Amino acid sequence: MEYDPELIIGEDPEVYPPSEDSILLIESLDVREDERVLEVGCGSGVVSIHCARNGCIVTAGDVNPRAVALTRRNAEANGVPVDVVETDVYSSVNGIFDTIVFNLPYLPVDEEGLLAKAWSGGPDGLGPLPELLAGAPDHLVPDGRVVIVVSSLTEPRALEDALRGLDVRTIGEMRLFFEKLSVLEIRFPH
Repeated sequence: MEYDPELIIGEDPEVYPPSEDSILLIESLDVREDERVLEVGCGSGVVSIHCARNGCIVTAGDVNPRAVALTRRNAEANGVPVDVVETDVYSSVNGIFDTIVFNLPYLPVDEEGLLAKAWSGGPDGLGPLPELLAGAPDHLVPDGRVVIVVSSLTEPRALEDALRGLDVRTIGEMRLFFEKLSVLEIRFPH
């Protein structure tokens, strides 16, 4: 997809704002019309809104109620339909999807609080990724995919263990002065 900087994206001081990783994810993600997309951890909704503008049927969820409200406002401001739910990973998600998108909290720091959940991936930087991957097959069509952003700061062995046995390919990369971000497309063996 092409990132559209003209979108109306409001902000909330307690919600992760669109950043370089969000733009990288959007620009790395190819979607088709009528593709059913679930975004877990939607934050401001910028990724979900881009998917909806490209003809996808989008469900967006976040554990932060302020992110849920902000995504709803931003989707309305841009005139796109997005079903937004308050959810902890899949706890309130219904349906089967072609693609699950997750710009996970990948920084290897252990911080507490609702806002910290947007960027604190715990000591290894994986955050809720193991839970997301474990539940994905129950929420994906047979050849569905999970698309995530990971950082070179994430504990490499922990990430390798989480992805073991899965079909993983890199679909986007960005170098920043202190880290490299990668967008991974993950498919599950049948």
